[in-house]
Amino acid sequence: MSGVNAAPRRAAIPHAGGFWVVFAAFIAEMAFSTVPTPLYALYAERDRFPTITVTIIFAVYAVGVLASLLFVGHLSDRLGRRPMILVSLGVSLVSAVLFLVWNDVAGLIVARFVNGVAIGALTATATAHLSELGAAARRSPGRSAIVATLANLGGLGLGPILAGLLAAYAPSPLVTPYLAFVVAFIVLLVLVALVPETVEPPRERQAYRPQRIAVPSAARGTFWAAGAVAFAGFAVFGTFTALAPTFLAGTLHETSRVLAGLAPFIVFAAAALAQIFTGSLPTKTQVRIAVVLAVLGLAAVALGAGLASLWLFLLGGLVAGAGVGIAFRAAMGTAAALADPARRGEALAGMFLIAYLGLTVPVVLIGAALLIWAQVPVLVVFAAAIAVMVVVAGIRMLRR
Repeated sequence: MSGVNAAPRRAAIPHAGGFWVVFAAFIAEMAFSTVPTPLYALYAERDRFPTITVTIIFAVYAVGVLASLLFVGHLSDRLGRRPMILVSLGVSLVSAVLFLVWNDVAGLIVARFVNGVAIGALTATATAHLSELGAAARRSPGRSAIVATLANLGGLGLGPILAGLLAAYAPSPLVTPYLAFVVAFIVLLVLVALVPETVEPPRERQAYRPQRIAVPSAARGTFWAAGAVAFAGFAVFGTFTALAPTFLAGTLHETSRVLAGLAPFIVFAAAALAQIFTGSLPTKTQVRIAVVLAVLGLAAVALGAGLASLWLFLLGGLVAGAGVGIAFRAAMGTAAALADPARRGEALAGMFLIAYLGLTVPVVLIGAALLIWAQVPVLVVFAAAIAVMVVVAGIRMLRR
């Protein structure tokens, strides 16, 4: 059967060093997935396409993540962690090359889908590999979990700010960011190939099946409430990733490329740090804190847009990011606690499916709404709807 190796395998890099190599690969791929965020406005200006096109390009990424999560995300349990991370890095490299050589609308859609496929193959695999390498290097599970959180959400926040800086100060803003990651992925492919494997392949060949999805039969109401919280949290992440530069340029008249990267960075960084600092609290306490922060943050975002206040808008993003980051962690913890141990992976897959629908559907709806209505009322309605969803779902989770 597959499992973590008791005895270390020979590798050019020891487990302790391999831990940081995998961390570097994890954070680099997550950062690359948000690199286009501050560049969308440049593409739109060059090709003269509307906001709905940006939302479609973004949504295709989430479709790629979902497809990959369902069809290949679980294969590292059988094929090994290192091979799946190498595959993911290779697919990310293909995506970066596509951004360089095929950068009209059709090319952007294909590149984003390929990028989503890479991320779906990476997240669970890299998280598990970090945990196993950390255990082999005698690191505490808590420390490995913190590092995985920093790589995941921290990487998502790092991508826009790096791309914004490169777009503002380096030549060829639609080329240089992708070239930088092409080089990074080639180097990481070499390094990851030298990292120890931590999974014993099964002795008998097993038939392939996609990742199963299950909703726990007990306390389904609580599970769906947790799903609503996850949906709402990813809706906030998606909106800031896909549309924050549009709101900054249109409503707040801020066209700085660095600022276009800073806004989503603030949201993801706040989410990562909030998860780390509240991770030891009971789940119900996390839910209470999350609801308060999410509502206050979303109110500040809407008010900042209405008053055309940049700092209030950014402060709202920071507070809302912290709230929805905690909320998502609490939702995943609730789903895991409700599920039968033998079907916990299937329940978590269901929660990720709901979350990535939140990353896709609201962003597309907002993009469509912006074809008809002005930015401020659309943003206010979105913020109010997400706040109500978080409050209602949070109350339902607290009643468990």
